[in-house]
Amino acid sequence: MRKPLVAALTALAIAGIGAAPAVAAPAATADTKADTKAAAPTLQAVSLAGTVALSNCSGSVIRFPNSLDTDPALVLSNGHCLTSGFLDPGEVITNQTSTRTFGLLNSSGTRVATLRAGKLAYATMTDTDVSIYQLTSSYATIKNAYGISALTVQDTHPTAGTAITVASGYWKRLYSCNVDGFVYRLKEGDWTWKDSVRYTSACQTIGGTSGSPVIDQSTGKVVAVNNTGNEDGATCTENNPCEVSESGTVTVRKGINYAQEIYQIPACFTTGNQLNLSAAACVLPKP
Repeated sequence: MRKPLVAALTALAIAGIGAAPAVAAPAATADTKADTKAAAPTLQAVSLAGTVALSNCSGSVIRFPNSLDTDPALVLSNGHCLTSGFLDPGEVITNQTSTRTFGLLNSSGTRVATLRAGKLAYATMTDTDVSIYQLTSSYATIKNAYGISALTVQDTHPTAGTAITVASGYWKRLYSCNVDGFVYRLKEGDWTWKDSVRYTSACQTIGGTSGSPVIDQSTGKVVAVNNTGNEDGATCTENNPCEVSESGTVTVRKGINYAQEIYQIPACFTTGNQLNLSAAACVLPKP
């Protein structure tokens, strides 16, 4: 995983090690400035509007194809971005009370509002790496107050070769590349994720981009949620995921980054954006 920044910096401090650029706080250091310049693409259809900054990660206000404007809005991020820390393999959280706040950004990356959760509707790091918060505000309330619409989740499998943008609310930065392909199993430490998205090398995401929406540049829809990358070339360790094929072949791609698909999530939310893991088409892991 791209470690949440607070957790990563705490771990480094305990170890007596200086923070690396990939997990540094957003200070205007020379390294950060250089990295920002290198990863600032020129984009057409995609902006930061609808993305949010968490205390340690990125996220976005999302809606499903059948969501209504009057429904409570949802925020999508990673399971490993919870304030309580990483979830254990097999662990699933549903409908847990939460008052977490999110900084809502406009198209230029300016923070225009603070949104608040009423509950953590769903979170897991098993098979996928996702968290979904239900807010105390509806889509209509957010649109009327701030002029910002939620991003729509695509409910079909993404396609290889698609031009995408990873939009980080934490860093207020956009990364542009393509879907390079799909990974049967992506293994990192104790966690295994199914059918993950692999980016082409141009998307050099860093710590703090965890939870960013992966947006199809042609449709503006969210097709995945950014979550990890192989930093050092190690095999199947934390911050160094490896690809495992259906036959068991292990491949390591140093410097390549990944996301988790979300097309299966809309089937698990019914009327009023309420979670229903018992829905016939819902395949998300259950508690």
